[in-house]
Amino acid sequence: MQLTTIPDHILPDALATVASHLPPGSMTAHVLARIAATRDLIALGVDTPAHRAAAVDLARAFGIGVIDEAPQDAFSYDGHSIRTRSEAYVLIHEVAHWLVAPPERRSLIDFGLGAGPESGRVEEANHAIAVGKEEQIREEALASLLGILWEVELGQPAILAFLEQNWLEGWERPSCAQNLIDNVEALFQAGLITADGRPFASESCVDRSRAAA
Repeated sequence: MQLTTIPDHILPDALATVASHLPPGSMTAHVLARIAATRDLIALGVDTPAHRAAAVDLARAFGIGVIDEAPQDAFSYDGHSIRTRSEAYVLIHEVAHWLVAPPERRSLIDFGLGAGPESGRVEEANHAIAVGKEEQIREEALASLLGILWEVELGQPAILAFLEQNWLEGWERPSCAQNLIDNVEALFQAGLITADGRPFASESCVDRSRAAA
């Protein structure tokens, strides 16, 4: 949920201000520029059937199971499969969670992080929590940003998730840019994005995941 609404007429200034606090030509500067450029895609449609199909195909490319059900019927991720009757960005976010989670937690309901906002069987999902609050917050941030970067790769309007998931909260302050830098660097150190800030192709990620397991 977006904490502070950023009106359309302010958004260019907000993006430019955050960019001004980033080292020119840095990995994070490239990331922000690519996300900002997806603003032009909004007019072409949001959460279209093609967007959802691409999200499902992304999950399958990583070997993640998919179930044509609503997550409210059970879980967003049941330890094997993602339930796909959600918005495209939500599905991509779940794929990102799978990528961020260590292999030993990919068999847990909602990755052992507790019930996601769409999971219906909340008590069961929370019973599977396997990490502390600090790790939950860290992984949620990484999955959020990685999912947004995958939206960019798929030609989807990633700027909307970027706003909704509060990456521009406090955009006037240097701390907003620093938070973005920290999380981009964490994704890079985890081997989830390239040196220019793009997510690895699915085949590469699958190979690395198998090696890690």
